[in-house]
Amino acid sequence: MIARLKGIIDDLGPDWLVIDVSGVGYLVHCPARTINALPGLGTPTDLHIETHVRESQISLYGFSDVRQRECFRLLTTVQGVGAKVALAILGTLSPDQLVEAILAQDKALMSRADGVGPRLAARLLTELKDRILTVAGGLHVVAADRQSPATAPAAATAGPEGVTADAISALVNLGYGRAEAFGAVTRAIGAPGEASSLEALIPAALKELGQ
Repeated sequence: MIARLKGIIDDLGPDWLVIDVSGVGYLVHCPARTINALPGLGTPTDLHIETHVRESQISLYGFSDVRQRECFRLLTTVQGVGAKVALAILGTLSPDQLVEAILAQDKALMSRADGVGPRLAARLLTELKDRILTVAGGLHVVAADRQSPATAPAAATAGPEGVTADAISALVNLGYGRAEAFGAVTRAIGAPGEASSLEALIPAALKELGQ
């Protein structure tokens, strides 16, 4: 199975490219965000690959980083979401935005992608809300990305993912909306002297909500 390709961009389309690896051209389907970030024809590129093998063909899907590929894998586990729809979602939302949309249960944001209507968006939010924190770095990576490089590693490794999900759930039970609860917990994790336990995280998040 092909997991990574490094080569020269030989041809480009809106959602695909041909990458020349030692004289062999590989057709790779990609999210629009990945295609738009490529440097152009004749330049080197390095893509993380997901390989799908069917009876009649082998399809390659390329991503700019591992987090994007992990999100693709998770999305395609949902009924009604094939590779094309998953690519459309990742062409519209970054991994961070996907994590936030699912935790916030934001149907409108999820529905921005082509091929995702209200019914499918609702299914995605329901089926992935308890699994999204296990891939793409989850909430801690979202928080770490919002910090300075000097503090990001600490946030990325702080505490189990279940603590953040429990904190969000606790705030929702207190009457806060899921979106504002998510934002408060994210800010609390990213704050100096971040809270890594549930007992410390909830008061820190409440403090963020009160500001």
